[in-house]
Amino acid sequence: MKTCSVIDAPSDLGLRPTGVDGLPDALRAAGLLEGLRDVRHAGRIPVPPYVPLRDPSTGVLNPGGIAGFSLLLAERMAFTLDLRLFPLVLGGDCSILLGAALALRRRGRFGLFFIDGHADFYSPESEPNGEVASMVLAVVTGREPAVLADLDGLRPLVREEDVVVFGFRDGDSAVASGSPDVRQTAMQLFDLTEVRRLGAAEAARRGLAALEASGVEGLWVHLDADVLNDVVMPAVDYRMPEGLWPRELTEALTVVLASPLAAGMEVTIYNPNFDNAERSAARALARAVTSAFATVT
Repeated sequence: MKTCSVIDAPSDLGLRPTGVDGLPDALRAAGLLEGLRDVRHAGRIPVPPYVPLRDPSTGVLNPGGIAGFSLLLAERMAFTLDLRLFPLVLGGDCSILLGAALALRRRGRFGLFFIDGHADFYSPESEPNGEVASMVLAVVTGREPAVLADLDGLRPLVREEDVVVFGFRDGDSAVASGSPDVRQTAMQLFDLTEVRRLGAAEAARRGLAALEASGVEGLWVHLDADVLNDVVMPAVDYRMPEGLWPRELTEALTVVLASPLAAGMEVTIYNPNFDNAERSAARALARAVTSAFATVT
C-alpha cells in the first residue's frame, strides 16, 4: 500500500493566473483524498508573485519565481521521500515538474512517465506567450532556459532516454506552430493514436518496460488533466478535441503505479474556474486517479 503524502503546489507561474492555483482545493472537494486509503498532508508551497512580462534574457515568464518555487518544492519532497512516503503533488501548472524532477535528480537517476495531452516541448523562441508550462518537457530534459534546466548544476534533470510521453495528441499541430518535434528525440513516445491501437494498459506496460530496461532507480508520474477527453475535461486553459477516457487513464495509471519504481506523482492543469457548477470535470479526474490507487492497493 502506498502511503501518500500530499503536497499542495498551486503555482500558476508557468501559465497564467486564470485559476489553476485552485486545483488542490477543488480536487479535495471532489473527493480525491477520501478515495485514497492512507494519506498525510505535507503542507503548501508558497508561490512568488506572478510577473506578467517576459523576462528579456530568457524570453519566458517568471523564470526567477519558477526557479525559487522549484527549490522549495524539491526541499519539501526530500522530506517526504526521506520518510519513505509517496509524494502526491497537487499543482498548479506543469512547471511544478521542475521541482519534483530536481528532488529526484539529487538522489540519482530517475525516469519520467509524462501523461499529458500536449508534448510541452516548445522552446522559449517558439512558445508564443513565454509560458514555461508549454516547454517543461524540453526544459526538464536539459534545454533552455538554463536558469531552469540547470537547477543545482544538475542538467539534465531527466535524460531523454528515461522519458515516456504518453497520450499526447498535439504532435503535428505543435510542430506546425513552430515547436521543436518531440518525435525526433530519444524519448519513448505513445501518442493518443498509439495508445488506442495498443490499449491503454498495454501501452503503459510497454512504456514502463522501456524505463525498467533503461536502468533508472525510480520514476516520477506527471499527470496533466488535459490528457482526458475534452468532453469529460473542458476545465483546462488550452482545450483540444479528443483525449483519453477516464477508464483508459485509470488503466494506464494502474499499471504505472503498481511498479516498484513509482516514486511519486503530480496532478496539474485542471482549472476549477472553467468547470461547471457540479464540478463534473474535477470529479471525473479524482475518480480516475483514486480508482487507479485502489486497484494497486
